[in-house]
Amino acid sequence: MEQNELTTKVKGVAKRLNTKHLVVICAILLIGCAVVLNWILYSDEPVDTGKDLAINLKDVDFSDTLSKEAQEASGTKEDYFAAASLDRQKARDEALEVLKAVAESESALPEAVEAALNDISAIADAIACEANIESLVKAKGFEDCIAVISDTGASVIVKCETLTASEIAQIKEIVYEQAGVLPANLTIVQKT
Repeated sequence: MEQNELTTKVKGVAKRLNTKHLVVICAILLIGCAVVLNWILYSDEPVDTGKDLAINLKDVDFSDTLSKEAQEASGTKEDYFAAASLDRQKARDEALEVLKAVAESESALPEAVEAALNDISAIADAIACEANIESLVKAKGFEDCIAVISDTGASVIVKCETLTASEIAQIKEIVYEQAGVLPANLTIVQKT
């Protein structure tokens, strides 16, 4: 008897959902998957805050992981920071485009519209925090920097030969003050 009631309820929900609703739900799920995949591909494990060490990627060439468009726009394969910034912006623009379409859709469920608007606001906040972090880290004497903030933490990649314990502490403080990300959820990577 309980299974029949469950089957009836599922059929009722399926009848109420039309194709447009399913497209909106799939778009939201796709965006969520893209964000998770982006985080997995472009983040490293957090720095061990007890030892104040940074990951040294001096001998690793990341230029092959950047999109061809980003490499062309940066002018050379070696300009990692310009290319990474371009890739980050491209991914965000695509996500914002989908979120705006959901928010402006007349057939979208109110919950989907609210979730899309919240995601748009979160992306805008992250963009502002990342720009502030990058400016402040460069002001501390680093040649270049790129910051990426996600739901679970942040990553900061700085252009330098070595990172001292005091420089790591300064970066942690900047990220905490600007984005509220705890040092345990922060990855600091040095790139030459």
